[in-house]
Parts: sequence; C-alpha cells; structure tokens
Amino acid sequence: MAIITSIALALLSQGPVEAVAGPHAEFDVGYEELVANENDAARKAIESCDELANNDPARLINHGIALARTGDYEAARADFEAAAAARDSVELETADGKWVDSRRLARKALAMLDKGEFARYYALSLR
Repeated sequence: MAIITSIALALLSQGPVEAVAGPHAEFDVGYEELVANENDAARKAIESCDELANNDPARLINHGIALARTGDYEAARADFEAAAAARDSVELETADGKWVDSRRLARKALAMLDKGEFARYYALSLR
C-alpha cells in the first residue's frame, strides 16, 4: 500500500488511531469519539467513513477498539485479525512518535483482547 497513514495510537491504554493520508487529508476514524470513550458513536463514525477503504488498517484497528470496548469481542477480533493478515502493511505513527507496522499493531491489539484488557472499558460502560 503506497499510502502512509499517520496515527496517534496508544494500544497500551487502548487508545484510538487518527488517520491522515497525504500531507493534509484527514479522515474520520472515530478518533475524537474514542478519546471521549463514546464507543458507539465512534463505531458509527467509522462505519460511515467513505474516504477510507473497509480494509484500511487505521479503520480496522479503531473499529476493533470500539467494538471491544462495548463487549463485542468476536467482531473486534475479526477486525484486528483482518488488519494483522493484510497483504500490504502500512507504517503507522504511535502516540509516542514511533512508526510501527500496522500488522504489528493489530497483533498487539489481538494480544490485548486475549488478555482481557478491553474488559475494563466494557465494565465502565455498564455503570
């Protein structure tokens, strides 16, 4: 994939990604909603984003985060697995400024899902 997608991602704290393709184009991948822990709104924003392909790694990762935070772990796993198995990878910028392969970030999200690290967000949403 020729596009380099810049993201702010802190998977250690289940943070969202913000996609930017090219020098000035920004796409809504639910970043603001995820930061505000408005996970249903994030999911809807991501699903209605027409600028990014359904298989875009930033889109898949954020969608997976929103799903995992609302307790839909199977669908989150499907998104993370799709990003991890993508034929082409994209370099993504983490919140700390490091550039990381999208497949590596997706595998990290899968590991977090396996460890139950998204469950606390689901528990918070029930209160």
